Amino acid sequence: MKRFAQLIRTIDSTNKTNRKVAALAEYFKEAPDDDKLWTIAILSHRRPKRPVNTTLLREWATEISNIPLWLFEESYHIVGDLAETIALILPSAKNATEKSLSEYIEEIIALKELPDAEKKAYLHRNWLALDYYERFVFNKIITGSFRIGVSQKLMTRALSQATEIDEDILAYKLMGNWTPASTTYQQLILEENEEDYLSKPYPFYLAYAVEDDFQEDLGAASDWSFEHKWDGIRAQVIIRNNEVFVWSRGEELVTDKYPEFQRFLSEIPNGTVLDGEILPFIDGNIANFADLQTRIGRKNITKALLKKTPVILTAYDLLEWEGKDIRQRPFAERRKLLDTLIKNCPCEDIGLYLSETMRFNTWEEAAKERDKSREKRSEGLMIKRLDSPYLVGRKKGDWWKWKVDPFTIDGVLTYAMRGHGRRANLYTDYTFALWDGDELVTFAKAYSGLTDKEFRQVDAWIKKNTLERFGPVRSVTPHHVFEIAFEGIAESSRHKSGVATRFPRILRWRKDKPIEEANTIADLKALIPK
Repeated sequence: MKRFAQLIRTIDSTNKTNRKVAALAEYFKEAPDDDKLWTIAILSHRRPKRPVNTTLLREWATEISNIPLWLFEESYHIVGDLAETIALILPSAKNATEKSLSEYIEEIIALKELPDAEKKAYLHRNWLALDYYERFVFNKIITGSFRIGVSQKLMTRALSQATEIDEDILAYKLMGNWTPASTTYQQLILEENEEDYLSKPYPFYLAYAVEDDFQEDLGAASDWSFEHKWDGIRAQVIIRNNEVFVWSRGEELVTDKYPEFQRFLSEIPNGTVLDGEILPFIDGNIANFADLQTRIGRKNITKALLKKTPVILTAYDLLEWEGKDIRQRPFAERRKLLDTLIKNCPCEDIGLYLSETMRFNTWEEAAKERDKSREKRSEGLMIKRLDSPYLVGRKKGDWWKWKVDPFTIDGVLTYAMRGHGRRANLYTDYTFALWDGDELVTFAKAYSGLTDKEFRQVDAWIKKNTLERFGPVRSVTPHHVFEIAFEGIAESSRHKSGVATRFPRILRWRKDKPIEEANTIADLKALIPK
């Protein structure tokens, strides 16, 4: 645990990528294999399930610290992180421990099945055997909220330096439905096993958003392929050995969530991997993302739900064909194979559609097509270099996304809540409302878009103009208007406003506008595509 805690401390204390990679690489060279495996799992979001609820953690931490619960809660609101708050308020360690990371995690997994009295005794015993940072890391594992500034891509780079295995191969190995209980470090990283690759997807290639005046940097429009950017769930559908596997971009195996794709076996040959977008498809038309959300997170996909919200796969790339990895072939070649595959089968009958590619001679022609995005239920255009390979992760150069301008509306600040991390002592999470007659009705929450200086100004105003307190939330005097931007909008019976917005954020503080001139719920509903 000491070695792992020191690693996290080093990573957490720097913003320099090279230093983080160097610290991880050194750790992967020196740590025991079991600890390496659990470190990879933790940084790949494969953490053990939380064995103790947060209410008990609070109570037991205040008891051993001999402070009242209200003081703990006030401290928590300031610190902004439960694991750090507990680590700070506990008394200094009385003992020391040499237990490894993997030993601790095995105990934490077993802890879940124990009665509360034994859980409490275990936590008290170990809290007093760890120094501050070890205790902080231990709490992070216990709470299941282990988030630090390390992406899986960065971890993979460090692992590559430590093992001298190619990054792309490691990225491929780390995808899949593995856990430390089902494999070893040797099997996962060092050994080659063909069976392990049956269901595994390829690492996804991600696009960058275009920047101002990007046309000059990208050169002639004729060198690029264009298609609409669909608003669904990015996925790879794999057909191998007469089985279908569906993977989301978040590296989650979601085959059981989309049983419709089992029909692909009747028309798509083994050794095929499709990259595309899962889209809701109702009455022969692409529906809203809000419709798709009714299926996301459902444990049971019932016949009624399948009928209410059917889905299709709109494919835009072919990564494997006839059992061969073709990612290094130019995009134009991969698309020609994909076009032929789909056009030569009754694919629409099985829910497989093709994302149409387009060619333009000028950027002005492309811009005109982009202007049609909302009527086609897309977010804008994807721009792909015709000779580009399918790379790993987010790399600049070959794939770009040219999204339409967001929806915007002016709302009134009505509620505020403390932020997290470095903003834990400021009110930075805001709720906004629009007029419905003489009433202000909540329609969105946002916590990004202002400068640090503006956040401090709003925070100071909130503290002086609070009407009521509801735990960490304050209602405030309606006074300030903000322009809110969002990517999507749809009707919703779950929201008081009757409307759901997607990815809301603050565009600017409208100091020039009184609240009487803020927009209405009717204005918001008028933005919903017909």
